[in-house]
Amino acid sequence: MTRRAYLLAHPAGHSLSPRMHAAAFRALGVDATYEALDVPPGDLAATVDRIAADPGFLGANVTTPHKRAVAGLVDDLTPAAAAVGAVNTLVPLEGRLRGDNTDVAGFTRALEEAGFGPGPGHAVVLGTGGAARAVAYALARLAVPAVVVGRRAEAAAALVAALGPAARGVEPATADVLGGLLTGAALLVNTTTVGMSGGPAPSDVPLGVDVGRLPANAFVHDLVYNPRVTPLLAAARARGLTALDGLSMLVWQGAESLRQWTGAEPPVGAMRAAVGA
Repeated sequence: MTRRAYLLAHPAGHSLSPRMHAAAFRALGVDATYEALDVPPGDLAATVDRIAADPGFLGANVTTPHKRAVAGLVDDLTPAAAAVGAVNTLVPLEGRLRGDNTDVAGFTRALEEAGFGPGPGHAVVLGTGGAARAVAYALARLAVPAVVVGRRAEAAAALVAALGPAARGVEPATADVLGGLLTGAALLVNTTTVGMSGGPAPSDVPLGVDVGRLPANAFVHDLVYNPRVTPLLAAARARGLTALDGLSMLVWQGAESLRQWTGAEPPVGAMRAAVGA
C-alpha cells in the first residue's frame, strides 16, 4: 500500500518539502507520497482529523501558521514539543497522534554546520511564532543568551513566559530597541515570513533590521529558504557577514521527521541534492 505524508501550511506553494521527501522516499525504496496542503486556519482541525483517519497515513510536517495551533490537536507531545509549545511533525503511533518539534534539532545542526558555537555575544531572534519558540529553546539549550524581538511587547513576553524554565537566558524585547541589541550580537536569526517568496512582504527585511549595526564577525541566519537569498541575507552578504539561508535547517528537521515516520536512517545527501542545499 502506498503511504501518504503531508505538509500542512498556509500558504503552501513555496515549500520545497515535497521535492525533498520524494527524493528521500526514492532513495530508501519507500512506497510513499508527500503532498503540500494549503490549509486555512479554520480548516486545520478537520484536516488533521481527516488525514490521521486514513489507514495509509505515514506522517505530516506542519509549518506557518499552524505550529502552535496543531499542538492542541494531538494525543501526545514529545518533551521538545511540550517545552516549545509548537509542533512541526505529526507521527501516527498505535492509534494515537504524536506531535514533535524537529525544528529544534534542525536549527542546532544548521548552526553547527555553519561553524557557529557559543562564545562572546548574544543572539537576537526576530519573531514570536512557533519557529521563534523552537529557536529560543535551542539557543537556551546551547547556553547562548538570546533576546526575542517582536512588534508587540506582550507577544515577546508571552513567548518567554510560555517556555518557562526552558527559557533560561532568553529575554523579550520590542523593535524600538533592536538597533542597540544588534551592536553586541553574535547571531541574528529571522523566524518571520518577511522576505519569503509568496509571503506578505517578499521585498522587505524583518522589523526593518539594519545589519550595519552588527559586529563584523556576526552570523545572520534567515530561516526563509525561498528565495535562497532573501533581502536580509543580501544585505548581510553585502556587508561581508556570514549569512546562512534556511535550506540546511529544512534538510535536518526533515531528516528527523523522516526517521520517525519510517524508522530508517535518513538519506541526507539525496535530500540536500533535491533542494540544492
